[in-house]
This record gives sequence, structure tokens and C-alpha cells, in this order.
Amino acid sequence: MRRKKLVTYSKYGYLFAIPFIVAFSIFTLYPIVYTLIIGFTNHAGIIPPKLAILEDPLENFKYLFKKTPSGKTSFFLRGLSNTARIWVINFIPQISLALILAAWFTDNRVKVRGQGFFKVVFYLPNIITAATIAILFRSLFGYPIGPINDLLKSLHIVKDPFFFLNKITPTRAIVEFIQFWQWYGSTMITLIAAVIGINPEIFEASEIDGANRMQKFFKITLPCIRPILLFTLVTSLIGGLSMFDIPMCLSAGGPQDSTMTVAIYIYNEAFSKPYKYNRAAAASVILFFIIIICSSILFYLLRDKDAAKLQKLKKAELKKARLEAKGA
Repeated sequence: MRRKKLVTYSKYGYLFAIPFIVAFSIFTLYPIVYTLIIGFTNHAGIIPPKLAILEDPLENFKYLFKKTPSGKTSFFLRGLSNTARIWVINFIPQISLALILAAWFTDNRVKVRGQGFFKVVFYLPNIITAATIAILFRSLFGYPIGPINDLLKSLHIVKDPFFFLNKITPTRAIVEFIQFWQWYGSTMITLIAAVIGINPEIFEASEIDGANRMQKFFKITLPCIRPILLFTLVTSLIGGLSMFDIPMCLSAGGPQDSTMTVAIYIYNEAFSKPYKYNRAAAASVILFFIIIICSSILFYLLRDKDAAKLQKLKKAELKKARLEAKGA
């Protein structure tokens, strides 16, 4: 009896994947590879010379770490330091407040009225584009005329208008606050979804055993949402290290390069005279590898240790069984 030929639909999956593969290759893969290549070349200027690998292929990368003629730290390292500082200072309160609000909204004992309204209000800043928020805050802290200066003068706190965006500490504080204020709502919504996904029977069992709220939070909630916390940390890290629009639109990286991030440095190198595309590409490549290394560290620190131990035991048992089979 002749068997019927089974119908396979896998070929249709490949067909549907072709548009994505083509778009990804043209708009993502090619720019990444091209950027990596020109980091080792002489590609500079509006009309660049014939593309050629430099005699010292690492010249552009070495330039990024050279001190300035005045003996100061290189602009790239300064930008990297500013980026790390701004990200750490805004992310710690961001994740802390998001965790507190997530625990508050998901606690069955605390029935918050109008939860939907509060969630929308907290998430609202995330809907507005970062550039728009930066321009808004630039107007609020304007000099000599601006709402904040007018308020301070009306309350007799200051006599003369204060130039906030001409001072290092206030400008950094404003950038850090905007980053925190814009993203804590999004982080909160993500964590609420993670907490809701935990089996409620676990919490019920802990309550029967006499666990209080703090014990439930640290012993049940945090371990159970570890994968979502990892996702939040990695995405925030990527967004923080590639920060551009807020410091650029607020103060253009000033004053005295105090808010100049790596992304602003790359932009200045590539799109201002003498248009050093090769140096901008080298900085982009270094930033890319920094993100990979930091993400790998986060994956390692937040790994499931119990699952890793179990996997090691399974591998050891499998290896032992193979050796025994060979011996037999």
C-alpha cells in the first residue's frame, strides 16, 4: 500500500522570513560591518580619499585614548565616564521606585483605588519623545527668563536669575532626573507584569507559613522575577550607554563637556569638521563591545545558580554513563 505524502509547510516559513532577512541585511547588518571596516581606514572628510587600511590599523582606536594637548583625559574617555555616571545615578532610583510601586500595586492586602489612572500617569512620560522632554526642560530652566527662575524670584529665593544650564552640577542633575522620570513608569509596568505572572499559590503558602511582606518580597518576588529584572537591566544598560537626545537637546553636551556622552562624541566626530568618520566608527565599535561585555557580566551575575548546578550534574552523569559504556 502506497503511503500518502505528508504536506510540509516549512518552505512557507522561509518565504515569509525573506523580507525580514533582506531588510535586516541592508539596514542593520551592512551598516554594522561597514562601520567595523572603516574604523581601520583613512575614511574622513566630506569627500573622503580612496578607502585604504591605515599603516597602523589600530591608529583610530589608539587616538580615542590619547590625552588632549593640554594633558587632560581624552574626550572619548570623558564621554564614557559621563555616560556611566548619568546611567548609574538615574537607574538606581528608577529601578528602586519601580520595584516599590510594582509591589504596592500587586499586593492583595493593599487595594489601591484608581490603579489604572495611576499607572497611566506614571507611564505617561515614556510616551513623549526624549527630545521633546529635553526641549521642555530647557525652556523651564531658561535664562534669563524661564518658569523656574520666575518662581524662585517670586518666592524671593534668588534676586537675580540663575543660569542653571551654564553650571555643571545643575545640568547633570537635570539630565539624570529626566532619564529617571521618563523611564521609571515603563520599568514599573514591566515589573508589574512579571509579578502578576507568579503563581499566587506560592504567596498563599508563604502566608500560611507566617511570612511577612518583606520576606515575601525578598524571598519570593525578587527570585521569581529574576529573568525580567535581567531584561530590564540589559535594555536599560543599552539605552543608557547609547544616550544621545536628552543631553544633546538640553545642553549639547555642555557645560565644559560635563554631559557629553559617548553617542554625542561619536556624532561630533562624524558630523562636524573635519568629519572623522573613521574615528567615529572606532568609537562605535568600542561602545558595541563595552555593551556586550557589560551585558555578559549581568547575565552571569543574575543567572539561576540552582539551574546551573543541575545542568552541571546532568553533564557529569552523562559523561560518566558514556565512560561506563565505553568500558563495557
